[in-house]
Amino acid sequence: MKRQFLWKSCLIIATGLVAFFYILSVLTLKTEEGMSFIAKSDRQQLKAWAKTAEALYLSGDKLALNQWITELKQKESTRVSIASFNIENIAGENINVDTVEAYHFGRNVDWKIHLYFEQNPIMELPFSKAKGSFLIKLPDRMRPGEYWLTTKIVLQIILPMTILIILSTWLYRHIITPLHQLEKATSAFSKGNFDVRVKKLLGNRNDELAHLAATFDQMASQIGELIASQRQLISDLSHELRTPLTRLDIAVNNFEMDNSHQHLERISRESVYIRKLVEDTLTLAWLDNEKPIIQREHVDLVDLLDVVIDDAKFEFSNRELILETPNNAIISNSSHQALCPALENIIRNALRHTPVGKKVTVKLIKQNNNYCIEVIDQGPGIATQYLDKIFRPFFRVENSREAGNESFGLGLALAKRLLNSVRANISAENHHAGGLMVLITIPIT
Repeated sequence: MKRQFLWKSCLIIATGLVAFFYILSVLTLKTEEGMSFIAKSDRQQLKAWAKTAEALYLSGDKLALNQWITELKQKESTRVSIASFNIENIAGENINVDTVEAYHFGRNVDWKIHLYFEQNPIMELPFSKAKGSFLIKLPDRMRPGEYWLTTKIVLQIILPMTILIILSTWLYRHIITPLHQLEKATSAFSKGNFDVRVKKLLGNRNDELAHLAATFDQMASQIGELIASQRQLISDLSHELRTPLTRLDIAVNNFEMDNSHQHLERISRESVYIRKLVEDTLTLAWLDNEKPIIQREHVDLVDLLDVVIDDAKFEFSNRELILETPNNAIISNSSHQALCPALENIIRNALRHTPVGKKVTVKLIKQNNNYCIEVIDQGPGIATQYLDKIFRPFFRVENSREAGNESFGLGLALAKRLLNSVRANISAENHHAGGLMVLITIPIT
């Protein structure tokens, strides 16, 4: 198994989480940087105060300037001052005054404000026409990052938690959905719905869970076919047993009357028939359930056919039985126990449906790596649509090879299962000269 679900999960979780937290880190930094600047309207207000202070300073009216500063301090609850500066050389070469414009007492209004400092910074707005600056401790209402703590909690806790919940939910549904489908199918199957399937409900998935669904479908199909076959077999067996049991009851009831010897023979014959029917049914059920592959020994098909043909000639002495074989035909990994009853059932079936005085031909030929056995009778043949069905247990067809509605019993069905157990195949077709031809293909090795 390629473990596609494992690799898909690793790709989504590992790669996705690394990418997500990288993007989250960049987003946090960008958000923090964006929230570190003073609002544009507040910057304009600070610049407006600086112009007013410069105008009062240039007017020389210190009283008016101090009064304005006092009112501004009270209004904004902050510190405000005006600072001027003179450039004085302490030591060394003289300072070029043209290259030095001012000293800095505070931060420029266009700079970022540190969101983590407890105290508000001093903002400096240099005068444009005088050597001085307007200094003001940034009012609390202008401090940027008012919602930074909330934003930080959202970005670093709530957003990752939400994304991980969504990812976990998706992953849970991705795993649990096919398991729920499998659970429903199992429940339906246990209630007798043997046609239930899961793989088609999963769409185009091709991972471990899809393979599990395919395995379940295969199991359900096999078990469903097996149960249906067993039910049909039991139903057919009960039907087939009714007639001999009825005859047996009649013979038992009339045993004390005249012709008791005749009734005793009938009881014995029906008992043998019922016993064989039950044994064949149990064998067929075992072969259907276990589907064994019997590979034990070397078998000479010529010797095996000679024995089967001799027995058949004795039983059907009023039919002609022709055998055409090479000197030997040895196959390996096979079994006399499986081949012998299978060939007996097929040849007897051909003889039984061949009219008295007619012939049955059995040919053994070699084709590539197989031996082929052809059993050709001179009976009435079978309608084409029924050729595959005659290998089913107790198959019936009206106006079949004999008049009436005769069952084919278990002979051909049991023969097919036995042949399959040694890797052999069987098929039937109507012979061009009339009658039915059964073709058996047996691998040499």
